[in-house]
Amino acid sequence: MRHVIIGNGISGISAVETIRSIDSQASITLIAGESFLPYSRPMISMVLEGSVKADRLPIRSDDFYESLRIEPAVGEWARRIDTENRVVETDRGHRFPYDKLLVATGANPRPIKAQGTGLPNIFFMRNQAQVQGMIEAIGAGARNALVLGGGLVGLKAAYGLLRRGLKVRLLIRSAYPLSMQVDEYAGQILLRELVARGLEVQVGAEPAAFEGNGRVREAVLTDGSRHPCDLAVIGKGVNPAVSFLPRDKIKVDLGIEVDEHLETSLPGVFAAGDVAEHFDIARKTRWVNAIWPVAVEQGRIAGMNMAGRKVSYPGSLSRNVIRVFGTDVLTAGLVNPPPGGDFETLAHYDRGMNTYRKLVFRADRLVGLVMVNHVEQGGVLMSLIHHEIPVEAPRERMLSRSFNYSQLLLNRGCQSGQKEVFP
Repeated sequence: MRHVIIGNGISGISAVETIRSIDSQASITLIAGESFLPYSRPMISMVLEGSVKADRLPIRSDDFYESLRIEPAVGEWARRIDTENRVVETDRGHRFPYDKLLVATGANPRPIKAQGTGLPNIFFMRNQAQVQGMIEAIGAGARNALVLGGGLVGLKAAYGLLRRGLKVRLLIRSAYPLSMQVDEYAGQILLRELVARGLEVQVGAEPAAFEGNGRVREAVLTDGSRHPCDLAVIGKGVNPAVSFLPRDKIKVDLGIEVDEHLETSLPGVFAAGDVAEHFDIARKTRWVNAIWPVAVEQGRIAGMNMAGRKVSYPGSLSRNVIRVFGTDVLTAGLVNPPPGGDFETLAHYDRGMNTYRKLVFRADRLVGLVMVNHVEQGGVLMSLIHHEIPVEAPRERMLSRSFNYSQLLLNRGCQSGQKEVFP
């Protein structure tokens, strides 16, 4: 059996290890655009801020490919899939035949429409090389940074650059940071935290152009204002990396649509990780959950099915845990439910403790949550969502910092209606 895996991120290597654990004789080829050993992408922001050195990024040993008898094709990008002959072609002209193929190409940074984005010292923050480029720019004298985007990448970039001693302005198109992960109330708490920590934040703002001579020097915003910057980071989200796929053979929506075995519409071709569109447990619809734990899960399940073990994937749950300067944030599931439907929302803010908790229910199931500070019980609540466990405890108690799992087991009865408790 000939297996080809495109991508050596955590999803790809999880699949490789799973296949090899099942089939010791199979041929495995790993096509990897980056020439680095498999490394932790979530940790690149720590390299930027200086708390971790780049040599701590690898998550597998130097003999990883050799020890698993993998044929590595590093520094090569998949250019085309010849579905008739079952061959993957790379940008270097190499052809790799397959019996089973896994697309684990991850996602690419979402571009912006502003002019001048090709100027030196304008970066995305998606991989190790891009972070290394930022560090080199700082070493060469960059002092004024502009960060675009109030999502996870934008906040991590802003924090890292502040830690490096730069003056940082954060531009957010929405009214508050993390608008895709939290609700407005939690977002305003985070906004106040960012400003209190010395970050210049401008909401409702977007760049129209970047200008410079030799490297970026200034950003022109859509309102006509100008802001000096000798380093810029674009953190406006990602899109699944699917440009090389034959759309007439493999069904693609936002991501590659896969079934319960993570197989695409083309038999023998699988997809996993940030590129795959599967079922979201809380939303009850197809979704791309581009987070590390999901990539690990899907890589393993895809590997099992490629190796001949039929294993179903039940779906994924969006969740994030992040520290924004001194504020801890945990989110999971459907945080901002659509209008209508059988939803109940409860929320509570403790001004003195600066804690916030929001719970979203659909009928007798918890489907979403936001926690700001004191997030220790978040794992219990996420488990309720993920396993779709009926909630029989008085729901208001779940908003309390003193709530614990034993209360959930001992208390009975559900209460309905929407309640918001704000002092």
